[in-house]
Amino acid sequence: MRQILFAGAIGLFLTLIGTPLLIKLLARKGYGQFIRDDGPRTHGSKKGTPTMGGIAFILATLIAYVLAKVVTGEDFHFSGILVLFLMTGMGLVGFLDDYIKIVKQRSLGLRAKAKMAGQLIVGIAFAVLALQDPNTRGITPASTKLSFVTDFGWSIGPVVFVVWALFMILAMSNGVNLTDGLDGLATGASVMVFGAYTFIGLWQFQESCANAGTLTNPNACFEVRDPLDLAVVASALMGACFGFLWWNTSPAKIFMGDTGSLALGGAFAGLAITSRTEFLMAVLGGLFVLITMSVVIQVGSFRMTGRRVFRMAPLQHHFELKGWSEVLVVVRFWIIQGMCVIVGLGLFYAGWAAQK
Repeated sequence: MRQILFAGAIGLFLTLIGTPLLIKLLARKGYGQFIRDDGPRTHGSKKGTPTMGGIAFILATLIAYVLAKVVTGEDFHFSGILVLFLMTGMGLVGFLDDYIKIVKQRSLGLRAKAKMAGQLIVGIAFAVLALQDPNTRGITPASTKLSFVTDFGWSIGPVVFVVWALFMILAMSNGVNLTDGLDGLATGASVMVFGAYTFIGLWQFQESCANAGTLTNPNACFEVRDPLDLAVVASALMGACFGFLWWNTSPAKIFMGDTGSLALGGAFAGLAITSRTEFLMAVLGGLFVLITMSVVIQVGSFRMTGRRVFRMAPLQHHFELKGWSEVLVVVRFWIIQGMCVIVGLGLFYAGWAAQK
């Protein structure tokens, strides 16, 4: 429990004091946001705002995880390290994308094939490694079975698992990327999801099948390799994003950029896969799913009928064009995300209780 608290507190502290230093550095180098001409007109004032802010919470999370382990004297575990690897690797792909946008003043950054190749390399490496290094109980960080609250059904095999893991990583990374269109929207929503995974990791640790001898009902337990370590990672991410939100909320002094959005999406997918809550992630991250689906619906409708369902996609821009202020959209979408987390945690508890 101490390492969870330390990780969250250190992550929060580092981004609170480190983000303004990054803002000054990026501003001095002229690394400002490039605004697309086809976006809402009110976004014109955001041009030049320092971007690549994801660097702040990526570094803060990594440092917080390490310091929490050192301070408490606890061991490092493979599952937590894997999630951090996925987060950092995806963040690096996003950093290259942001850098090209800034230096070449090209709004789309990396070419689609290059960006996809980078994501695939990182994702495949994560998926393959996640099936390695079983613990004394023979449990690896990931499972070849699908999962909701726990694993269910038959094994899909390692090859199909890699494909499934890649789908989750790409879906969540692009989902956060699409959500990151208004000041603080993606950051605040991410804080809630990481808070939920901190709780889930702690609960899974307390009800781990490794402790079956001390549980009141050994049948209602979780076969997760390193649940407490996942809680530490989630807590570090929650604290780091919370501190970053101080500077990212409206009017934002810095944007997370693709550096941050791809990293957060990778962290979501990594936590879902290693905690055996893959389908539950769609509920816990409901806002990201909703916004992604708005883009899918908009594109599909336009290609099939030539008509648009929304005034603009992603969904948050539709409400901006309807006259909602940016802050109003963000707060109401945060409320939606909060409800998704509440429902997701309720389903998690119900799934555990149903095993009794």
